[in-house]
Amino acid sequence: MTSFFKIQLAGIFTLLCIAFSTAQVSKYKCMLQMSSYSGEEAYVVVSLINPKGVYEKTLYVMGKDKKWYDTLKEWHKFQSKKPVKLNAITGASIAGGDRSITTFSIEDKYLNKGYKIRFESAVEDQKYHINDVEIPLTSAGITQKTDGKGFIRYVKLNKI
Repeated sequence: MTSFFKIQLAGIFTLLCIAFSTAQVSKYKCMLQMSSYSGEEAYVVVSLINPKGVYEKTLYVMGKDKKWYDTLKEWHKFQSKKPVKLNAITGASIAGGDRSITTFSIEDKYLNKGYKIRFESAVEDQKYHINDVEIPLTSAGITQKTDGKGFIRYVKLNKI
């Protein structure tokens, strides 16, 4: 084999490796409707949960004031152990009866592998809901309207 062909093969191999190593990511529009409740605005965190029930990563945080993050107890433990910069994935907290529309990205490699999207909610001086909403990260489940169990009335995701 000539060195010219070896260089071409090496280049093709490198391009194939890059193509296959680049993670495919899908963006989702998230519509979250809060139940009507009285009190302060809720802090909501959206997390990717692995099949063992352990936090994989933070997808979005509704609430910018870090001093209230500890009210999201389970997520805060995870965030304290593996801190991630949240600047690009935070938005305003949300009041009772209000609606929020946000977007976040999820790597396609997690789809149909037993992962879930968890929405935790907390309101000052009120009950904390670790599993306010959990959505199975499956092709069918991800776009279903899912009712909440606490401060969240329902969540609807759409792939964009």
